[in-house]
Amino acid sequence: MAMNKKTKSRIEVTFIYLFLAVMFVLIAYPLLWTVMMSINPGTNMLVTKMLPENPTLEHYKWLFTDPRSDYVIWYKNSLLVAFANAIGSVILTSLVAYAFSRYKFIGKKYGLYMFLLLQMFPALMGMVALYILLSTIGLIDSLVGLTLIYLGGQIPFNAWLVKGYFDTIPKELDEAAKMDGAGHLKIFWTIMLPLAKPILAVVALFNFMAPFMDFLLPRIVLTSPEKYTLALGLFNFINDQFSNNFTRFSAGAILIAVPIALVFLLLQRYLISGLTSGATKG
Repeated sequence: MAMNKKTKSRIEVTFIYLFLAVMFVLIAYPLLWTVMMSINPGTNMLVTKMLPENPTLEHYKWLFTDPRSDYVIWYKNSLLVAFANAIGSVILTSLVAYAFSRYKFIGKKYGLYMFLLLQMFPALMGMVALYILLSTIGLIDSLVGLTLIYLGGQIPFNAWLVKGYFDTIPKELDEAAKMDGAGHLKIFWTIMLPLAKPILAVVALFNFMAPFMDFLLPRIVLTSPEKYTLALGLFNFINDQFSNNFTRFSAGAILIAVPIALVFLLLQRYLISGLTSGATKG
């Protein structure tokens, strides 16, 4: 019996490692191909090699130095939208989640149901209405308008996520703070936010990543090349038969990971920390 259990355990472990190996190949192979393509000479994908004979960094240099390249502008636009989206989402989400977690008001239950319902529909389904709204207030072809769409579209999911985390924070902390004369704003700022750093770090990271990865919303909202984000701008390298710059596209795509990795490293200690790193009353 013991031998059978041991053999079964080894088989399960073997399948787990086999699954992880397959997933690693599926993830690593496209990434490795993209990296190798970015250091291949030329611009055509069909003549590139997995292991280039003459690796070069000319494509990275071209992105930042060639006057025909708007890559730096696109990078700056993406960073502006990403930081605004991350900071704005944390502020809006935490306020909405705190209200639903700690306040009692008419429509609270149906409001939570509405959040769940809104999560089932992608923002793209409402793009006609959003386009008309942005056109009415003069924010078409504007990074501000794009940021507002991101902020509004992320509220239902983020608020539901953070609200669940706030619910795990004991209400006795609120009551003790109220006995000391603290109001709702002070409780929110000095108790709830410090204790919720891990989940707020997750919200900040995901919303920082969104503008770098999204193509459809910027494609609809932005029309001027100088307003493009990276995903939309890089698409111009490969979007027609006269612009097949796949190697430059790969170089630009690789550099997208730099700010995301830096933000991840910056927030890592919050992502892996628990409630023990939050606020404690001394």
